[in-house]
Amino acid sequence: MRRTRIAAYVASLLLATGFTLAGAGSSQAATGGYVALGDSYSSGVGSGSYISSSGDCDRSTKAYPYLWNAAHGPSSFAFNACSGARTDDVLANQLGSLNSSTGLVSITIGGNDAGFADVMTTCVISSDSTCLSRINTARAYVDSTLPGKLDAVYNAISAKSPSARVVVIGYPRFYLLGQTCLGLSETKRSAINSAADYMNSAIQKRAQAHGFVFGDVRTTFTGHEICSSDSWLHSVNWTNIGESYHPTAAGQSGGYLPVFTSAA
Repeated sequence: MRRTRIAAYVASLLLATGFTLAGAGSSQAATGGYVALGDSYSSGVGSGSYISSSGDCDRSTKAYPYLWNAAHGPSSFAFNACSGARTDDVLANQLGSLNSSTGLVSITIGGNDAGFADVMTTCVISSDSTCLSRINTARAYVDSTLPGKLDAVYNAISAKSPSARVVVIGYPRFYLLGQTCLGLSETKRSAINSAADYMNSAIQKRAQAHGFVFGDVRTTFTGHEICSSDSWLHSVNWTNIGESYHPTAAGQSGGYLPVFTSAA
């Protein structure tokens, strides 16, 4: 009986310690501050409610970094993500808020480096074969050049904020396949989805090699792709072409925010 009581007591101590450590870990970002980096998927293009002072960066109050900050209240918040950003832009313009006390960093980057906008434009206006050729060019870039570009960004983040938890978030698949849907052919849709998977795999590999966490939004966007009955992604938006193929406000709050919250 005595051994049972001692075991129970030790177990309760370990459990209490575990909860204490878990609480300390989750509050590290709040005490150390949060810096949001990246491209339009992090700035919130497509979700509206843009912050006027952000100019062409189109940072939105409905973007997942802004929503996370509002919900968790870190000691500081730097919203540096910018529409159209490539890896070189992150290195040149977005890292100034990072320091040794930064507790949490989020980033989406790589799509613009691989020619995301040109791929989608080509696939919208050109034939299946031209679309697939352009996608193959992008995949070759992902193989040959993107890993080094990502490494440069990730190395710089680690150098400036060595204690930060860094969450690298990927991109959704754009299309629900096998549906009757106006717009691109099934061949193009399938190839675009495959390209998104290809890029996500490359980004995940480099993120994990640096000890970062990869957040996969393909899970939360499943059933909410273009051609679904409840899409969280804009298709071609002829009145605001820049919002095309970007998450809506629901995509930010329902697709990106839960993944980041879980990873942070």
